[in-house]
Formats: sequence, C-alpha cells, structure tokens
Amino acid sequence: MRSTSEALEGNRVKLTVEVDEEELRGAVDETMRRLQKEVAVPGFRPGKVPRRLLEVRLGAQAIRAEVIRHALPDYYAQAVEEADIDTIAAPEIDITSGEDAGALAFDAVVEIRPKVSVAGYEGLVVTIPPLEPTELEIAARIDRLREQFAELSEVERPARDGDLVTVDVQGVRDGVVADGLSADDFVYEVGTGGIADGADDELRGKKAGDIVEIDAPQLQGGAGKLRLLVKQVREKVLPEANDEWASDASEFDTLEELRNHLADNLTSLKKLEARLILRERAVDALTELVADEMPATLVAAEAERAREALAHRLAERSLTIDQYLEASGQDPNELDAELERQAVSQVRSDLALRALADAEEIVVDDQDLAAQIEGLASQTNQNARSLATRLARTGGLEQLRSDVRNEKAVAWLVNSVDIVDEQGAPMDRTLLLEAVGSEEEHAVSADAEMTGGDVEAADESAADSAAGEEG
Repeated sequence: MRSTSEALEGNRVKLTVEVDEEELRGAVDETMRRLQKEVAVPGFRPGKVPRRLLEVRLGAQAIRAEVIRHALPDYYAQAVEEADIDTIAAPEIDITSGEDAGALAFDAVVEIRPKVSVAGYEGLVVTIPPLEPTELEIAARIDRLREQFAELSEVERPARDGDLVTVDVQGVRDGVVADGLSADDFVYEVGTGGIADGADDELRGKKAGDIVEIDAPQLQGGAGKLRLLVKQVREKVLPEANDEWASDASEFDTLEELRNHLADNLTSLKKLEARLILRERAVDALTELVADEMPATLVAAEAERAREALAHRLAERSLTIDQYLEASGQDPNELDAELERQAVSQVRSDLALRALADAEEIVVDDQDLAAQIEGLASQTNQNARSLATRLARTGGLEQLRSDVRNEKAVAWLVNSVDIVDEQGAPMDRTLLLEAVGSEEEHAVSADAEMTGGDVEAADESAADSAAGEEG
C-alpha cells in the first residue's frame, strides 16, 4: 500500500491511497473465508461452501463491494498512521479506481485536530490570594463555632437576617390552596435564601402575626404563590467567647489556644485552596494566549459529552434533563448555549495544553500510562490488565495517553509560572506548594465542618431542588 498526504484549508488533510492487486488478493481471500462461514447454501454446512460456487451465487460485483467495504477502513487507518495525523471526524472517502477490478485507489479527506500557538507561555504571571488568614476571618470562624452553642430567645421586634422565624406555609394557585404544598411550624433562618426568590425580602421587618405572599413561578404543578404566616421570631443568643466557653466547646483550655488552632487550620486550608487556584489560573492564563477559532467539530463533540454527563448525574437522582429545566426555570436554548460556551472553553484549554506539551517535548511513556491505568483500576475496583485490554480495544488508550500528557503539561505550567500576591509582589513558591500531610488535611476538613466551612456555601442546585420536589 502506498499513501500520500496533502494539507487542505480548514484543518483538513487529503490522503491518497493506492493498493495494488497483489496486496488486495489477501483482502479478497479473507472476505471469501468469512463469506463461506456466513452465507447459507442448501446442502452445505457453514464453512464448507466451495469458493467457486459462492462466487457464482453472489456474483463478482457483490463480492468486490464486500471486499472493499471490509478492507478499506484498515487501509485508511494505516494511511492515517503513516501520515501521523490526529483525526477528529469521520473521513469523506472517494474511490477513484478499482471499484470493479484491478488495483484499488481512493482519496480520503478528513478534519484533523489543529495545532494552536501559545507564544509567550514562558512569561505567564498568576495572582493568588493571601495565604495568611485575617483577624476578621479568624473571628468569623470563632463566631460560627459559637453559633453551634447559641440559645434561641423569642423577640417582639421585626425579623432580621440571622433570626429564626416559625411560619405556616401554604402553596396557593388561582386563589386556592394547592394540595401537598403546605407545612405547619416550618422553621427558617432569615437571609439564607432557602424558601423562594424574594422570601427573605418579604420576611425582613415582619413580626409574629404578619402574613406575606411570594410569587412562586416554579411551584410544583405550575406557577402560583407561597403564603407565609409568621408565628414566632427568635434570635440567636451566642455565648461569650472566653476561656470557659472554649474549654466546653473544644479540646482546648483557653480561647487563645482555640484561636491559634483555628488560625493554623485556616492557613492550611488557604494553602490547599491556593494550590487549586494556582492550577486553574495558570491554565486560564495559558488558554488566553490562544487566539484561534475553535473547530465546530470538537466543540459539538465536547458539548454532547457534557450533556450526556449531565443526563447521567440527573439520572442518579431519578431526574431527566426536562425535569431539571423545569425546576431551574431555564430555557432549553439557554442550556444549549451554556453547554456550548463551556465546550468552547474546554476545547481551547485542551488545545493550549497540547501545544505546550509539544513545545516542551513532554512525553508519556509506558510507565506513565501503566501507573494511570493502575490508579483508574484501583478507583473502580477493576483488574488493571483487563482495563488496559478494554481501553486498547475501544480506542480509549490513546485518549488516556493524551489526558496524562495534558496533566503533565499542567504540572510543568504550575511549576513554571511566576506567582504574585494581590499587590503584585512575588510569592514564595515553596511555601505555597508545601505538602499538607494527611493528618493535617483531615484536621482541616474536620475543623471546617465543625465551624461551618471557610467558604460561603453555594446555593442549592436546581437539580437538588428538583429532586426534592420529585420526592
């Protein structure tokens, strides 16, 4: 087989392939052996049909078409390997000769993964937040812990953020109370955004006995209103932060010891967060160097992959995408646009990392690949050898190799960018990348849980809301 390649516009390559008659005979013989087993002929057992009888029965033209149908993909794959191109779409194949007899020749035009420019990657600068906690952050941690020991005291004043209000809730549609949408003595903390949009604004300033109505366009079963009867307002009375309280609330004897412990854990947590931020911002900075238009083929494939991943996550909650859209109030076109936006960003980052790996001659050897397969097998309770075999059979091995190469490119990038603080002053990389031991990491996680976390919790997702409604 002989093949040549020619670059075309639009990230496309034209492969011209020629297969002489002698080489094609092997494909003819293989096809005939297969047909002898597959084609049923009265009076003959499978695999025992004489070749000449089969040729007469099927006809030379049909057999030739079957030979080409089965052999051509292998010839194309061989040509792709010889040209060393990275295809991203199915080829457009045109048989130029040999369709009926003689040597076979065909052209294959295929779109390939583009190579982008990341010129200037050597001088990237990444800004990260401070690693030391402020006095306000430490005080907030202490206050969160105090809240766990707070007492509730009923008040006559109007409700404000942080108060707990006891309300009777009724879902109303067309002036009629809707079945299954009522709750008595529901306790809610004002300011947490946990009932419906606008609920906090309506509850602030209300006293026991007041009634408020809130528009609820996403009410289960259709748009309506929520009617809330305020029955009680209670405020949190926090204990005084002193040594006695610290001793009761923790393993420490004094408030100062507790404060130092919280400050140390917060510092460790900030380092962990800063490492994640460094990685994200370094990749973002590299990606911003790419000015090329992203190939529609790659964007569409990535958007579809993201949609399938979303559908899978929702299915785990017994939900469909349609139910998710209804619960979130999102238009299907908005979801498609968001998935496409994310896909463009993902494709751009992938191409940027590939370009960096090429520039720095980053390679993935068999040992790297074996280690990754071992890790994946361990995570999914599979046999590593079986997993490797399955990946090789389904074409996933090369994708895995590409993913590992990109990860190595990210590691190179993180260790190479200049790091500065929010004032632009250089930061000590060794301090930032200092490993956090498992014991310390566990202590940080436990302390974060005890004090309510260091980062404000995100709002409940629309999927969770939908799951709650379906339940």
